[in-house]
Amino acid sequence: MSKPSLSIISIIVPTYKEAQNVGILTKRIHKTMTEYNISYEIIFVDDDSKDGIEEIISNLFSKGLNVRLIQRKDERGLSLAVLRGFSEAEGGILVCMDADLSHPPESIHLMINKIVKDNAEFVIGSRYVNGGSTDDKWTIYRRINSKIATLFAKPLTTVKDPMSGFFAIPKRVYKRGNNFNPIGYKIALELIVRCRCKDVLEVPIHFSDRRYGESKLTLKEQLNYLVHIKRLIGYKLKHLRG
Repeated sequence: MSKPSLSIISIIVPTYKEAQNVGILTKRIHKTMTEYNISYEIIFVDDDSKDGIEEIISNLFSKGLNVRLIQRKDERGLSLAVLRGFSEAEGGILVCMDADLSHPPESIHLMINKIVKDNAEFVIGSRYVNGGSTDDKWTIYRRINSKIATLFAKPLTTVKDPMSGFFAIPKRVYKRGNNFNPIGYKIALELIVRCRCKDVLEVPIHFSDRRYGESKLTLKEQLNYLVHIKRLIGYKLKHLRG
């Protein structure tokens, strides 16, 4: 594999049953990357959805869009999908975002600027900093659930939206990490802790409600999050003592 280049941005999108969103998302990414003259690649990492995503990606590629598909047959899970995409990415800056159209690709350039100009080691697209917001359709339950989950992450980071699945990290910083052991879907915390990210910045985004498909947030995933937090706190304490 060629050496990662800062001139190329690799955008990793994990998918499962998200075929309806792939074309819309790809075109929005292409539009904003073209507007800001940013070279990019989009890597969809799919967990064998069998929903026609292969044909959609092939069609987008045939139209000149820099998009490709990694299809995982024997593995499952959002966090592991992201790590797979990161490991195969060619760009020097890695971006992760959801496929459900909740994250605005129009904000990717702001995240990149924080890395290139401000030397950030991790940048989060945040709902909870000044200027950030969530969809009006969000229920009270979802808002409370998000706030409680954020409180549980306090021993690991001081950022306001550590639950965000929309983030950017330089590949050199990603390579600094080791012993990745993610569980569930909150891969950002895993990377912040295990890559020992020092300069973690946030940019405001508007978090939209998904347009198509079904949410993957289940009670099982919420319980996995608590297990993940426990693991990361143990890892952090061990290295502080060491």
